[in-house]
Amino acid sequence: MPKVLVSDKLSETAVQIFRDRGVEVDYLPDLGKDKDRLAAVIGQYDGLAIRSATKVTEKLLQNATNLKVIGRAGIGVDNVDIPAASKKGVIVMNTPFGNSVTTAEHAIAMMFAVARQLPEASASTHAGKWEKNRFMGVELFNKTLGVVGAGNIGSIVIDRALGLHMKVLAYDPFLSPERAKEIGVTKVELDELLGRADFITFHVPLTEKTRNILSREAIAKLKPGARIINCARGGLVDEEALADALKEGRVAGAAFDVFAEEPATNSPLFNLPNVVVTPHLGASTTEAQENVALQVAEQMSDYLLTGAVQNALNMPSVTAEEAAVMGPWIKLAGHLGAFVGQMTEEPIKAINVLYDGVAATMNLNALNASVIAGVMKATNPDVNMVSAPVMAKERGVQVATTTQDKAGVFEGYVKLTVVTDTRERSIAGTVFSDGKPRFIQIRGITVDAEVGAHMLYTRNKDVPGVIGALGTTLGDLGVNIANFTLGRSAQGNDAIAILYLDEPISDAALAALQATGKFLQARRLQFAV
Repeated sequence: MPKVLVSDKLSETAVQIFRDRGVEVDYLPDLGKDKDRLAAVIGQYDGLAIRSATKVTEKLLQNATNLKVIGRAGIGVDNVDIPAASKKGVIVMNTPFGNSVTTAEHAIAMMFAVARQLPEASASTHAGKWEKNRFMGVELFNKTLGVVGAGNIGSIVIDRALGLHMKVLAYDPFLSPERAKEIGVTKVELDELLGRADFITFHVPLTEKTRNILSREAIAKLKPGARIINCARGGLVDEEALADALKEGRVAGAAFDVFAEEPATNSPLFNLPNVVVTPHLGASTTEAQENVALQVAEQMSDYLLTGAVQNALNMPSVTAEEAAVMGPWIKLAGHLGAFVGQMTEEPIKAINVLYDGVAATMNLNALNASVIAGVMKATNPDVNMVSAPVMAKERGVQVATTTQDKAGVFEGYVKLTVVTDTRERSIAGTVFSDGKPRFIQIRGITVDAEVGAHMLYTRNKDVPGVIGALGTTLGDLGVNIANFTLGRSAQGNDAIAILYLDEPISDAALAALQATGKFLQARRLQFAV
């Protein structure tokens, strides 16, 4: 009988699910806070069910000699060392959709609160005042709501806002016109949303591209009197710049559940009029906590009893027999998707995948999921192989798969093509006999590129002096090249280079390359190898 440890507070109903399914369970909800005691007993267990209090470190995993699966009740896995778990062969699962409704409802509640100044009015009335004329609010009816991020949570917010008879604008690079029409929103660019929306709510992850998406410059573009709601991630909004705009009266109000630094004890937004703040309560409802607990218990039981894998962050949904053969190909598929995702900034309409030879005989659902997750990760680092196909469907991205018998010199290969309104971008790769993925074609140009964690891609006209400029510029800046691959379509046409670097290339180095005037494109790329 498999044995599971629950080391954080979890619903009694969830604990009972383990028992009903035939899994032995020890419910020790305070053990996660005692890392030494946890390390002493973890070797007894096949599964570990946690929330956020338990820290699953590499050191802890060294003692986890029997551990097969970690289940996180919730979406965030910052408290789990996933690479270390992967090396130990431990699957890490989360529950990515269990609190979507709760978080969306909190955003709507915060919008009401800031529209009618409810917290200030409540505090004033509790103090024995009757300041009826002081708290003049605004209606939501017929106002324009701007939604930044129309994914799972954002689409729920949109649905609720339409029920309130609001007009809804959406900015989301992955939202197709067809999907926008289906959910009833007008798709716009960010600047237009900023200039037209009466209320703006954020529902995107924090990435390099979204950090300070509402910057001081963006705040200057806001419609006068706009109100800002952030229940997504701290760091999406420049809090100091927003505080200045609130003090000057250019922004009428704000409602924040998340902050750049948490626990937030001294935000620039604190103690300002008509600013509603809550301590990261987006997922804090009885229903949401129950849902994620029940979901993680079911998932872990399924895996321990039948081998079924759901919502895994570090393993595809494949059988044990398939995993040994497919592992390198799944990694290749993710690398192909990651390349295209990092290179493509406009909305993707379609993802087309061609599987050739031996690749065509594998579990294509898992390979497709890895491709899609790679594409989506550029804008949503929380995406995984389970949630990626759902996310693509929500955004109206068409996914097509083609297979063919061996048609070239390789035993098999995978070719990925993404389609936008203005272009198609393609890349192909294979797995060599050493088990390492390689890029073999980019933009129709033949290459042989080993995939590393830190890479640089350049494109130029095929003229003399470019390779020298590339090497000299990087050498002057101390950038060490581990591997270097060149390719061109034909003499005098486009040429490309893809470099495997020891460290991430800096913004200064990219700027220096562009300043030579020899490169049509220079792009930093990163891969999870």
